[in-house]
Amino acid sequence: MATGTDPRTTAPAPTEAPGGVHHASRAAIPARHLRIDRWWLAPAATAGGLLAFVVYSTWRAFANADYYAAPYVSPFYSPCVAKNCVPMKDGADWGVFGTWWSLSPALLVLIFPLGFRLTCYYYRKAYYRGFWASPPACAVAEPHRKYSGETRFPLILQNVHRYFFYFAVLVAGILTYDAVLGFRDADGAWGHMGLGTLVLLANVALIWAYTLSCHSCRHIVGGRLRNFSKHPVRYRMWGWVSVLNARHMLLAWASLVSVAVADFYVYLVASGAFDDPRFF
Repeated sequence: MATGTDPRTTAPAPTEAPGGVHHASRAAIPARHLRIDRWWLAPAATAGGLLAFVVYSTWRAFANADYYAAPYVSPFYSPCVAKNCVPMKDGADWGVFGTWWSLSPALLVLIFPLGFRLTCYYYRKAYYRGFWASPPACAVAEPHRKYSGETRFPLILQNVHRYFFYFAVLVAGILTYDAVLGFRDADGAWGHMGLGTLVLLANVALIWAYTLSCHSCRHIVGGRLRNFSKHPVRYRMWGWVSVLNARHMLLAWASLVSVAVADFYVYLVASGAFDDPRFF
């Protein structure tokens, strides 16, 4: 072994400058990274999961059928804001858009929860890594030569996330209304519950948990405060939201799966492929 060299690299060993300060040269490592684990597995799984949801939701959004089986309505189609919606007994049927709208009414609704999730801080990290490899993983250099962050079009539009949050709260409220209507039978009589009721309740609970765990919600509740002791109520609410915020990634995936499951359940019942079991 040559004197004065580091045994782990071919680069010169650290030298001591006057005053006892050590200066180390950059290691001459030709590899792009030194990770030996399956670092690609996490971004690949993320991309696969998101792609599966995109394919499913696109199919259901353009299907324009089998989204209402009294008393259940698919979360993809609620609230119904077009005249071409199927007749609903007491669902959120607003009919704001006239008969000129001939496409699926889901295309008018999904833009708001989709915009909320696309601009979500966690989802941005997820699909940046999964689809754009920016960056592929920790300690793995990204293949792009330039990086401008979110300061240019179109990524600068990610800043509208805080405004999509308000729409997300409205959508969650409407889905809550739909879940409450699930305590009826097909004729509209109250005091009944089926498996679909539980599916819609579980979905709306996860939707609320994900929405309230949002970073924008945490800032709205407790941000811009100089002293928490002067705002005990907001401080308590900020603490609750912070607990949810620590599980934001888990809630993002759980609510994504639940909304797809709820839609698919309504589809099965509405298409006649499955009879909704009624408990009472």
